[in-house]
Amino acid sequence: MKDMIVNEFKEVAIERSDYPPEKVKQILANETVAVLGYGVQGRGQSLNMRDNGVKVIVGQRKGGKAYDLCLEDGWVPGETLFDPEEAAAKGTVIQYLLSDAGQKDMWPKLKPLLTKGKALYFSHGFSIVYKDQTNVIPPADIDVILVAPKGSGTTVRRLFLEGRGINSSFAIHQDATGRARERCLALGVAIGSGYLFETTFQKEVFSDLTGERGVLMGAIYGLWLAQYEVLRAQGHSPSEAFNETVEEATQSLYPLIGERGMDWMYANCSTTAQRGALDWFKKFRDASKPVFESLYESVKTGEETRRTLEANSKPDYRQSLEKELKEIAESEMWKAGAVVRGLRPERQ
Repeated sequence: MKDMIVNEFKEVAIERSDYPPEKVKQILANETVAVLGYGVQGRGQSLNMRDNGVKVIVGQRKGGKAYDLCLEDGWVPGETLFDPEEAAAKGTVIQYLLSDAGQKDMWPKLKPLLTKGKALYFSHGFSIVYKDQTNVIPPADIDVILVAPKGSGTTVRRLFLEGRGINSSFAIHQDATGRARERCLALGVAIGSGYLFETTFQKEVFSDLTGERGVLMGAIYGLWLAQYEVLRAQGHSPSEAFNETVEEATQSLYPLIGERGMDWMYANCSTTAQRGALDWFKKFRDASKPVFESLYESVKTGEETRRTLEANSKPDYRQSLEKELKEIAESEMWKAGAVVRGLRPERQ
C-alpha cells in the first residue's frame, strides 16, 4: 500500500504488489467468475483473469459479433461459454458487465440466481446508485463490489499484455460474507489493475458520468470542433486546422502531459506558447466552469441517467446511434484526420 497526500488530503493506494499472483489465486481458489457480457470491458477483463489463472466463464447469447468474438478468443461452448443465465447460475462471482440499459433489462432474470454468499461485481456504479430508475436492488445476503478501470477495456487488455497495469477505482457496497474487500481487491489485480483507489459507488458514477461527458470525450471534442471551425473560417486549410487542433495535441503534447504533467509542459515549451497558455487558460476555465457545474447537477439529480436509459432502450437505438456517429465520421475535421493519420511514417 502507498500513502498519497495532496494538500493534506490523504488517500491509500492499493498496489499490485500487495496482491501477488499466489495471493490472488489463494483468495479466488474456490471462485468461478462468470462474466456477463462480452463488450470491451467484458472481453478485456475476462481475458486478463484467464491469463492470471482465475477460473472464468463467459455469459454471452449466441448470435452476433460478440459471440463470434468469444469463439475466436478460445471460450468453449458448454465448458467456458454459456447463455448469461446459465453462467450466472454456475458462477460464485457475477461480473455484471452488460451495458447500463442491458443491466436493467436482465435484472429480473439475474436476481433469483444470486444465491447466498455470491458476489455481484460491477465496473460502474450506475445500476446501484440509480436503483430508482433501474430497479437493481441486490439481495442482502450477497457481496456487492466494484472495480472500475480508468480506461476502456481495450486499454485494460493492452496494458496487461505490455506488463503494465491500469489505475482503477474500487468500492464495497455490501459485505455479506466478511470477504467482500479481499474478493474485490484480488479481482481488481486479476483484471489488470496496477493501482486501486478506494471510492464509493456514488462517487464513482458521479465522477465517471461527468468525466466522459466532459474533458474525456464531450468537452474535448466540443473544444476541438470550435477551434477547427474558427481556423477554417479564417482561411486555414483542413490539414493545417486539424494539425494545430488535434494532431499535435494527441501525438505530441498529451503523451508528454501524461508522462510529466501540465506543470512540466508549461515549463518546457517555447516562451511564446508559455505566455499564451498562461494568459488564456483561466479564461477557458471561467467560460466552461458553469457548463461543468450544470453537467454535474444533471448527473447528481439523475437526469443524465434518465436520458441515457430512455435513449438506449428504444427499439431503433442502434440505427439512431449509427446515424449520429456517421455524421461525426463524415464531418470535414475527421475526414482531414483520416488523411493526416494515413501520412504518418508508421502507416506507410
